[in-house]
Amino acid sequence: MLLTVRDVEKSFETADGPQPVLRGVSLSLGTGRTLALTGESGSGKSTLMHLIAGLDTPDAGRIEIDGQDIGAMGDAARAAMRRDAVGLIFQQFNLIPSLNVADNLTFHARLAGRDPGEVGDLAARLGLSDHLHRYPEQLSGGQQQRVAIGRTLAARPRLVLADEPTGNLDEATGDAMMALMRDLARDTGAGLLMVTHSTRLADMLDERLHLRAGRIA
Repeated sequence: MLLTVRDVEKSFETADGPQPVLRGVSLSLGTGRTLALTGESGSGKSTLMHLIAGLDTPDAGRIEIDGQDIGAMGDAARAAMRRDAVGLIFQQFNLIPSLNVADNLTFHARLAGRDPGEVGDLAARLGLSDHLHRYPEQLSGGQQQRVAIGRTLAARPRLVLADEPTGNLDEATGDAMMALMRDLARDTGAGLLMVTHSTRLADMLDERLHLRAGRIA
């Protein structure tokens, strides 16, 4: 199993004491499979994604990627895992302003020591062929989101974590980007876990789980 989440709990300190956000969440994702995680705002979806990405640690439970317990890793090992095996697509674009579109698309692949291949094909599939020499500040929000998606996919990670990746795109473009992420995951044998509010997008993936008040409903 590519990803295994077992009985994960997470609380955050508030003025009124600890506030539970995740209450014993378990899920799994196989190689080449796609999973949509749905739920209302505040249900714990983004918190769970950050834990799986190794950006935070659970209070209890276990998260394994390719059989490795990421909770037992140090900061450097988790950073290496994100570089080499896990691709992150969050709502913030986090593009490098000093690099043009072509270089942003290939940045993570080169950082991970992988050949990004012909950027022209990926740019065409992303609808960015006419923007390869532009810089992030010269792009619309939707175009920047497409660069962020492409940058992650170009590195061909083992696991793609996407938090509302099409939130800044119109419906038609969002559907096309979702299909691209799904197809590339299947082509490369990667797993894709996506947080979304859209039942339409969730229906495009292999499986769907619903998170309610910190629990899988």
